[in-house]
Amino acid sequence: MTPPVLVGVDGSPESTAAAHWAAEEALRRGAPLRLVHVWPWLTDGRSALADADSLPAGALRMLAEIAGTLRTGHPGLDAHTDVVLDAAVDGLVAAAEAAGLLVLGSRGLGGFTGLLLGSVSRATVARSSSPVVVVRPAEAQAGAATGAVPEVLVAVDVQAPNEAVLAFAFEEAQLRGARVRAVHGWDLPPAFAAVGFVPSPPETAELQGLEAKALTEALADWRERYPGTEVVEEVRLGPARAVVEASETAELVVIGRRRRPHDFGPRLGRVAHAVLHHAQAPVAVVPHD
Repeated sequence: MTPPVLVGVDGSPESTAAAHWAAEEALRRGAPLRLVHVWPWLTDGRSALADADSLPAGALRMLAEIAGTLRTGHPGLDAHTDVVLDAAVDGLVAAAEAAGLLVLGSRGLGGFTGLLLGSVSRATVARSSSPVVVVRPAEAQAGAATGAVPEVLVAVDVQAPNEAVLAFAFEEAQLRGARVRAVHGWDLPPAFAAVGFVPSPPETAELQGLEAKALTEALADWRERYPGTEVVEEVRLGPARAVVEASETAELVVIGRRRRPHDFGPRLGRVAHAVLHHAQAPVAVVPHD
């Protein structure tokens, strides 16, 4: 059985938009959709979603309403609902272990509306063992231009191209009938900065050419595995900026996140952090070793 697509729902417009995105993804995958609301049962019991004496029942009513809307708008959708009694991040991370994909709104789950990426979404992305897609607010998404070829954008580290990240991107492109835009953002060698050396335009062009060659080599095997998928290669200076700028016309951005053996220190790299906050398309974060 195809693992379900899981979406965290709290009644906010952001999580509702994520639920609609997740429903489309579930249909593409031929997978069931599981709508989950995590209720922190050890809190003081305050909630805007339900009566004070029946919080789980209120959450179930909210989930049922959203599931009904999704079934109407997405015929054939197999949707299920569930209330998980746990802290928000812990509950989502645990539920995602049995899912093929976890989908979250970019904010709303934690209530920090001043941040484009809420605290709960950010922490869940950093801990989930399954890929997580963060769906942007509609007003923050540029999306592909009308009539343009749909694209799945994947960030590629040519020094260590990751199998899981590239596999996810190519599978998504195949599901969508889209092409893959593989973007490699590169930095000048650290030694240059250490001595304050700024390469001349010809030297920069030479370095750019070497990076482009490395990207082509990193993708050669993937072109053979997916002969029916068009691949566009792009090399830009600046890893995070390269992905953010290229996201303007993407349907989905795919980046990687290295799993950490402990809970100390930051769990999202600087590129992943920047892309999650600034990309103009839904962002899929794929954990890898």
